[in-house]
Amino acid sequence: MPQWRPDQTFYPSPRMAMQAPPESVAFVAVLDPKRTKPDALAIADVAPGSKNYGQLVGRVDMPNPGDELHHFGWNACSSCLCPYSPHPHMERRYLVVPGMRSSRIHVIDTKPDPRQPRIVKVIEPETVMRRTGYSRPHTAHCGPDGIYLNALGSPEGEGPGGIFIMDPETFEVRGRWELDRGPQHLAYDFWWHLGCDTMITSEWGTPRMFENGVNPELLLAGKYGHQLHVWDLRRRRHRQVIDLGSEQQMVLELRPAHDPAEAYGFAGVVTSLKDLSASVWLWYRDGNGTGEFKVRKVIEIPAEPAEPEKLPPLLKGFKAVPPLVTDINLSLDDRYLYVSCWATGELQQYEVSDPFSPKLTGSVKIGGVVRRGSHPGKPGAALNGGPQMVEISRDGRRVYLTNSLYSSWDEQFYPDGIRGWLAKINVGENGGMSLDQDFFLEFDGMRPHQVHLEGGDASSDSYCYSG
Repeated sequence: MPQWRPDQTFYPSPRMAMQAPPESVAFVAVLDPKRTKPDALAIADVAPGSKNYGQLVGRVDMPNPGDELHHFGWNACSSCLCPYSPHPHMERRYLVVPGMRSSRIHVIDTKPDPRQPRIVKVIEPETVMRRTGYSRPHTAHCGPDGIYLNALGSPEGEGPGGIFIMDPETFEVRGRWELDRGPQHLAYDFWWHLGCDTMITSEWGTPRMFENGVNPELLLAGKYGHQLHVWDLRRRRHRQVIDLGSEQQMVLELRPAHDPAEAYGFAGVVTSLKDLSASVWLWYRDGNGTGEFKVRKVIEIPAEPAEPEKLPPLLKGFKAVPPLVTDINLSLDDRYLYVSCWATGELQQYEVSDPFSPKLTGSVKIGGVVRRGSHPGKPGAALNGGPQMVEISRDGRRVYLTNSLYSSWDEQFYPDGIRGWLAKINVGENGGMSLDQDFFLEFDGMRPHQVHLEGGDASSDSYCYSG
């Protein structure tokens, strides 16, 4: 039966979403690195005062092993309130959970009890590949007109990668999104500026370039992604290439301004071939918001010197630990940018009210290739992995961190194996961060990757109204 009023978790503007009730559960994609048993969607209790606070309270196992769950998303979100959306009465109910290695897509119903979700549909790889020409689905975003998913390559493991669409009500795969892809070949993340009908996409590599780990020869030759692509969102056509230079390797996570009246955003670059530093770049529209898009490096994070005997084989010759910025996230008020340095074991917080001049306002250290920083709730324990996927509550006061990147890459940088954990950070009213001493969730043999929060979070929704 259709729902005749908008979902109460949908908000016209990011400012209104910040006034939403706090989340009580978090959904976490966890994978089996050995690929011998199914991956799962785990549910964590994140409500302070609950008797189960900081514990797993639910889990749904996938039907097959070897999916490599990575990023996932909702079937519907606040973009359904856009004036041109054909689906204003949708409900935020289903999670679309792709397997990046298997190319299988799972649809999971979180109602009536989010602690006991259930799989209601499985789309097999053959269907995805036949209808789209793509494989390795990576990220799902709910748009005004459907569910958008990106895919990292062709069925053969080559390129190009791109975007395809699913129906938000039947979950049928409609087909490939691009009508004219221009020179775009590599793919990774995608986001949009609904206010100016623009999509931005980034680059990693083809499946053959990343599925077995970092290829040092390709990396040193500058063959991984180093471009951003600008698209006409309505006309589904490529408009512009922005090349950061082949020195900048792996332009991954994208975080546009949440305010739809703004046309800027941040892109994280994993590493520089010049000095192993990592960086964050600002894309922005020139000519008072009417011209072409440009980029500027606004944050640079240097590598940290280290003794070779403490480094994994891949890094011994460099005598340093690169930060490896593998995720970034932006609070709903566009005020704070969070930057995950996965290899050095540090989460940084920047004040970005002036996006051209970020100011470092906080730092939390946990894990790391060499540092192995402990958690206050587990004093003295040498933790591995580091801040990787980062998710922010709608009000901006809570941040959630997981420590696994991608199974084959985990083994290269942490050869002793990632022991999975989920941590929570409390944020001060005017910035600054501290680890929640009472929240540290460890996973027995499984590795957590992305987190999404009940009712939405800083990377789940897009908005059509300012204010």
